[in-house]
Parts: sequence; structure tokens; C-alpha cells
Amino acid sequence: MKKVLIVLLAAATVVACKSGDKKMTDADLAKQSADTAKGNIIAPDTAKAAENTTIEWLDSTYLDLGQQKEGKEIEIKFRFKNTGDKPLIIQSVSAQCGCTIPEKPEAPFAPGEEGVIKAKFNGSGHDETRKQIYVQANTSPSTSHTLEFRMQLIK
Repeated sequence: MKKVLIVLLAAATVVACKSGDKKMTDADLAKQSADTAKGNIIAPDTAKAAENTTIEWLDSTYLDLGQQKEGKEIEIKFRFKNTGDKPLIIQSVSAQCGCTIPEKPEAPFAPGEEGVIKAKFNGSGHDETRKQIYVQANTSPSTSHTLEFRMQLIK
């Protein structure tokens, strides 16, 4: 069974690698050779890096919500500002577990514009609770941001 699984994984890897290959024309190859000869080596992610912006978390990426009633739904907000010169695009927002439901802003944020990442925590659990929200955006130097909140749940 292990051998079959290994063979299937290897086959899937080869197929995935092949399907992502881009066919280069003779003109593309000639241009790449000329660029390399001139010392103009262009990193493949240069275009993406040029589209990145910066983000500032206005309050904090860690919120201590103190004591909260167990079982009561709680809304959490993390405010941010696009401090770069390109539109800020929130690509995805996810939570550590199903008890926290984050909202992903759909519209891009213009340079200087502020926004909010909202989430609802269902209040499940007991005692001290810590949860994380993960945000992916077109930001530099990192595209991944972790937001955390903590509370003491009481009956």
C-alpha cells in the first residue's frame, strides 16, 4: 500500500510540474540569452514585487479583550492603513479554527486609506482563550500577517 501511495504521489508531482511549464518561443530564448549575456538577469517575481505595498496595523496585531461571558458572540476588529503607494489587496483571511469567522474585505484600499479586518468569535470554550487570524495581502516585506486575540471566558 505504501509503495502504491509513493508511486501515485511521485506521478502527481511530475504531472503538476509539467503542467506549469511555459513553452518558450525562439524569440523568447534569444531575448533571454541576450539579456543574460548583458548581465540583465531578471528575477521572475520582480513584477509581483513592484505591485506590493506596505501595511500599518493601527492598534496592534494582538488584542487582549479581558473578561468576556462564555457562550456570547464577540466581534473583533483589527484596524489597518495602506502606507504604501500601490493599492492594498487583501487576498485571503482565515482563522485558526471554526469558532472564529473572519470577514475578508473585497475592495482594494487606496494608498493612505484605512480599513478593518473583522471577525466573530462564538464564545465557545472556557478559561483563557487565544485565537489567531491569518491575513494574506500584497504587502512587502511579508505577505503574511498573523493577528491574535485573547480573552478570559467566564460563566
